Amino acid sequence: MKKKSSDKLAFVLAGGGARGALQVGALRALYEAGIQPDLVAGASVGAINAAFLGMHGFNQTALASLERAWLKAAKSDLLPPNPAWVSLRVIFNRIHFRLDHRIKDFLVSQGLTPDIRFGDLPGPTILLVSVDLNRAQPVYFGDDPQQSVLDGVLASAAIPPWVHPLEVEDRFLLDGGAISNLPIEPAILHGATEIIALDLSAPGEIDPGAHGFGPFWMKFLSTIISRHTYLEMELARSKGIPVHRVELVAEQPVPIWDFCQTPLLIEAGYRQMKKALERGEVVPSTSSGYSVERWKRWSLFGKHETRGVADAKVKAGKDFYG
Repeated sequence: MKKKSSDKLAFVLAGGGARGALQVGALRALYEAGIQPDLVAGASVGAINAAFLGMHGFNQTALASLERAWLKAAKSDLLPPNPAWVSLRVIFNRIHFRLDHRIKDFLVSQGLTPDIRFGDLPGPTILLVSVDLNRAQPVYFGDDPQQSVLDGVLASAAIPPWVHPLEVEDRFLLDGGAISNLPIEPAILHGATEIIALDLSAPGEIDPGAHGFGPFWMKFLSTIISRHTYLEMELARSKGIPVHRVELVAEQPVPIWDFCQTPLLIEAGYRQMKKALERGEVVPSTSSGYSVERWKRWSLFGKHETRGVADAKVKAGKDFYG
């Protein structure tokens, strides 16, 4: 079956700080399976991964370069490991270094220079999600081909307390994870007819008995993110848009600022996506242009699942609550 012009398969990349390395491995498995996105929507660290695909395409060379960039990030002190300490220094205006400058310099060193516009990107269509605190509204970078890709990434990845919101004219732009950490709704609004969502939320990694500002802040954010994800999954279901959601989880808890485990996370993401492919949980339907026979040629396992089976799983409760 040929792909209809109206069909649009979207990869949705969640935020999750250092756990974004899991997505790198999962993307490699998807590429090996022959699944190509028409749209890549990302929030926070997912926006960084999405921008890289937009710049270099979704191919073996690009994914190898993305892995190398993550391994370099693992050797850089991009986010200090104590959010409570950083928060206090921000509150009392005692920070003597700008983490956003450090992150910007790293991105530029990886080729994301300020002059690159969305209209210049040769890869799949890219959508980066941020939020304007002055208007309490989402902001989508990528709609305007003249927008700076670097500005979009910095706005989407402006994660407090490490990075100050990006001030652009009368906008006060914050990390996209604050409003849509797994940007399913933004992908739908931009025409996605089917979605593969790489989630990094992993609420089980938070110790329920932990106390203090740090654990409180992480539990608070996790609760908001979980609720947003549930509502966006329900929105997709109500519109009849299939969402193949894969929850990528580290074997051991990984704080969002800890990039030291990057190599292990990349391989863990690869293994988990391969298993999801083996179980038939991530097989685009024929409506997105990927016929069952074509899938069998691509897949290492030759197993597939019809849309009807996937929909039945959703109705049975295998959605947000898994």
